[in-house]
Order: sequence, then structure tokens, then C-alpha cells
Amino acid sequence: MGPPRAFRSAVNELPQPTATARAHSQRVVDAIRSEIAARAGYLPFAHYMELALYAPGLGYYAAGAQKLGPAGDFVTAPEMTPLFAAALATQVSAILAGTQGREIIELGGGSGRLAADLLRILAERNALPSRYAILEPSPDLRERQGATIAQHAAAYVDRVTWIDCLPETINGALIANEVLDAIPAEVIARRNGQWQERGVTWDEVGKALVWTERPADSRQAALAATRFPPTGDYSSEINPAAEALVADIGQRFTAGAALFIDYGFPAAEYYHAQRGDGTLMCHYRHRAHDDPFAWPGLTDITAHVDFTAMAESGERAGLHVAGFTSLAPFLMGCGILDALAAIGPPESMAYIVAAAATQKLLALSEMGELFKVLALARSDAIEWPGFTLADRRHRL
Repeated sequence: MGPPRAFRSAVNELPQPTATARAHSQRVVDAIRSEIAARAGYLPFAHYMELALYAPGLGYYAAGAQKLGPAGDFVTAPEMTPLFAAALATQVSAILAGTQGREIIELGGGSGRLAADLLRILAERNALPSRYAILEPSPDLRERQGATIAQHAAAYVDRVTWIDCLPETINGALIANEVLDAIPAEVIARRNGQWQERGVTWDEVGKALVWTERPADSRQAALAATRFPPTGDYSSEINPAAEALVADIGQRFTAGAALFIDYGFPAAEYYHAQRGDGTLMCHYRHRAHDDPFAWPGLTDITAHVDFTAMAESGERAGLHVAGFTSLAPFLMGCGILDALAAIGPPESMAYIVAAAATQKLLALSEMGELFKVLALARSDAIEWPGFTLADRRHRL
């Protein structure tokens, strides 16, 4: 274990929580401190991230705070406009057409808006799934998802079910929209030629959670050595847990395909020499910051996705990479601009609102380039409209 490392605090730059929220965050800190003490003063960052996000009754996704939408901390693509689902439905219906089971599995259903919109749009296209299963660990998000689906897709609620784990077999389409980025990542650093695992300790003087380091184990060192630039001090993330999830999904597929939509890069870009501080990002009240110790339990913590690692994990599990591209060409290939034009005259308010949201989804400076879409398939007889405009599999 190395000495604690200083990290710029973002607390003073963020909106201040209410007294109730502060008290909740303090309970999260206390739980993390107890875990640090039980582990001889050191907590691997992946374990810290797991506690901060998923500790029962305490973690960001396990407690009852609003997370999505204007009153939350961030807005995802399905909440921005139903046109996202309209485009995604084009690719999902093509996957379902190539399977007998015709089921949809969604990992982490968010507000439930994607499920509601997909069900409604697929029904309009005479392409409803046999069932729509949502794997959602958060009790309050399950409740919100149920209410959203009941409000916006009431006719199809009988097709929706919530599951606690992946089904033994998957025959249809699996959707993971902004899921992999929230899987706890390990943070590894090379310091003066030595591999270190970054973790968390409690600074009794400053009364704060701080970074610390200890020698990385052989597994971590081997993974980092194959991915990091060959020389120089460098720090970034590896995510064996996310890779294991993709492999587990792959082993369960009997037919169909999985779509992973998230922000991230192929390995060559992820571990670029100029990205030497990694990709950790936090969100609080619609503000992005880089301090994972700011208001634990109230702040979302994410790491960008190494799509090369995810593709290789899927291939080892028997899937093949059916396509990889950024979000903008994927949505355009799936007809998002046609769906926008169908809303009505360009001067109508409905069109103006939808066009503004579509611009955010497609703009290269916003979600259009940073977000990527990776398709891993078990079946060969699937059409792929989402990759007709651009397929970047060669960059993985």
C-alpha cells in the first residue's frame, strides 16, 4: 500500500445537497469506512465503486433518490425522445425476425421509457416480442419502470416481466443501454515501471476518503501490460467484471443478438498515450466531474467502455461481432431522420422539440460520436440496418 494520493475535490463546485441527502451520503461514507477498516485500511476501487453504487439501501442505484431526468443527475437517450426507440426498434425487429423465441431482455431498464416506447412502436409495426424481460437490481427503479410502462404502453404490460438474473437461455434480442459503464472497474497505474492497483483509504487528518495504491496482483499487471502504452507513468481502468458479464451473456444465447450502447472507445483509443489519467467520470445534478469521493451515494460513478475487450469476450463465448459503429450512423441507418420527418411540418412545435433532441443524439460534439453501438450475434440470418452507413469493426 502506498501513501494516499491527493485528488482534486469537486464538492465545493457542485450544488449542495439537502440536509436529508447529506445525512444519507454520510451513512454511505460510514459504511465504506467500516469496510476499509475491515480490510486493513485499503479498499480496491472496484469494491468502493460497488458499495457507492449498489450497497443495499445505501448505494446510488439501490436507494430511492431520483436519478434520471431533469430532477435527477443525468438524462439518457430514451428520455430525450421516443425517436431513439423508433430507430432502435428497426434493428431490434430485425433481430427478432431471425429468432424463434422472439424475446427481448433489457439490462438496467432506466426509467422504463425505452421499454414503453419499444413495445408501442413494435406493436405498430406488427413485431411485438413474445415477452419483454427487464433485469433491474434497483427496487425503486423497478417501481418507476412499471409506472412508466403502465402509463405509456398499458396495452402491453402483460408482456413485461422483471427478472433478478439472466435467464438460462436467450433466444431473441438483448439490449444494454448505458449498462457496461456502471459496472465497477479496477484502476491500475504504472509508477516508475511498477504496476500498482489504485484503491481507497480514509485520511483521518483530512476526514476524507482519498486515493491510495498498493502493488497490483499478477492478473491485473498482465492485463494492463497488454493494453497500456509500453512506457511511461500511466493510469487507467480495466474491467474484468464487464468482460465476464458479456461472456456470460454470450454463453446463454441460443439465437439472436445483443446490442451494447454506451460511451467508450476501441482499445487503441481507450489506452492512448495522451489519455493517461483514465476515463472515470461522475454525474451529480447534471454536472459532470472527476471526483468519485464527492457525495458518495448521491453521485453516479462511471468508466468508459473498452469495446475491444467486450468484443473479444463475446467472441470467446461463441458470439460473432456483427457490427460496431458510433451512435449517429447507427441511428441514421435505422431511420431516425425518417421518423423525425413523419412527426409533422418542420415549423410545428412537436417537430422543433423532436429535432432538438435528435440533434443531441446525432451531433459529433455530443452523443453522436462518443457513444458507440456494438452488436454481438449468435445468428447469421439477421439484417443489420444500423451498420449500413458505417461499420467500424476493423477498429476493434
